[in-house]
Amino acid sequence: MQQICLFLLTESRHLPGVLLQTSPPERKAYGTEPGRFTLIDLDLSRYDALAERFAVEQQEGQQFLKSGIETRNHAFNEMIERIGRVPIASTAPILLTGPTGAGKTRLARKVYELKRRRQQIAGEFIEVNCATLRGDQSMSALFGHTQGAFTGAAVARAGLLKSADGGLLFLDEIGELGLDEQAMLLRAIEEKRFLPVGSDREVSADFQLIAGSNRDLRQRVAEGKFREDLLARINLWAFQLPGLAERNEDIEPNLDYELEHLGQQTGRKISINREARSRFLQRAVSPSASWAANFRDLSAAVTRMATLSASGRIGITEVQEEIERLSASWQNGNVDSTAATLRRVLTDQQVQEIDLFDRAQLATVLMICGQEKSLAAAGRRLFAVSRAARASTNDSDRLRKYLAMFELDWKSIRSLSDVD
Repeated sequence: MQQICLFLLTESRHLPGVLLQTSPPERKAYGTEPGRFTLIDLDLSRYDALAERFAVEQQEGQQFLKSGIETRNHAFNEMIERIGRVPIASTAPILLTGPTGAGKTRLARKVYELKRRRQQIAGEFIEVNCATLRGDQSMSALFGHTQGAFTGAAVARAGLLKSADGGLLFLDEIGELGLDEQAMLLRAIEEKRFLPVGSDREVSADFQLIAGSNRDLRQRVAEGKFREDLLARINLWAFQLPGLAERNEDIEPNLDYELEHLGQQTGRKISINREARSRFLQRAVSPSASWAANFRDLSAAVTRMATLSASGRIGITEVQEEIERLSASWQNGNVDSTAATLRRVLTDQQVQEIDLFDRAQLATVLMICGQEKSLAAAGRRLFAVSRAARASTNDSDRLRKYLAMFELDWKSIRSLSDVD
């Protein structure tokens, strides 16, 4: 039975490799001539049912990773498809990057739950925010300690890595770890062994690592704050989670998810009437909606509206009140962010000489330029809508001329982005 399964999996290309059929030489040539082999390549149409079964399983896995949310953003759906297709079947480390609140923790837990459902993992899900680990206690928290290892160590402690043995360890904000902790973590990943604090005897722990970060770890390496060898080790499967403002088309299905999730938590039906829903979504997808904390902001907004609605049905009154609160928050955040962005390339006097209207536009252009690696890529992103209506496009030249209006150029902007 095992041979048949391996045969079918190889033929359907779910296992890398090819099948060979070998045969010995003819009896009269035995010992003087080598045997023969032929490649087996069957008609895979005979295994359509098997292929369809794998396709359904893969699709179900992708929906599970998305918490059943019918997301519409192409880039996000493509990322989930890649996670469900390869890293979910691998034990290699996974790196999830993206802004705070983009969903790194939830996705890490979903990866664990899916692997556990498929019996690919048996241990626990251990989660820690590395930004909360400070000083001498960080070594103890991660790697454990022996009794009496330091003042206050009245009893031995296993540590988070040992607790994750056989399971999955999620280290969020891994860029905040100290260099000593990074060195020990690297050895634990590669050799599955490490020394607890105060011990001269190594312990073993075999776990899968998912690391999360809202920082640019390559920049941290350049600053000497993150080990290059550790980044190389955890960067085999790396995925960038976009912020909520970059996924406007996904705000509506996530609104439905938050309403249902809150209803399950509170034990009552939470809904929103049609007019209120339309007004909230219109403001939520507007260009000035920054959603700085991403899905945390959306969840908090739904919670506030639902709490203020006595019947559990959110109406215009609750939505309008929430819109005013969010708008004030976004306006304050955008003003501070705009000023800080402009002052990276212009003096205070130059900023004062630019109209408020132009400041907001220029700040957005500078932000995009800082995120892209080439003038052409920045131009394509900035002019994505208008370029579709033109027969010929030269986004690079268009962006270059815009920057020249403020006596700026691509090289100077990128040099500042590389330093920050």
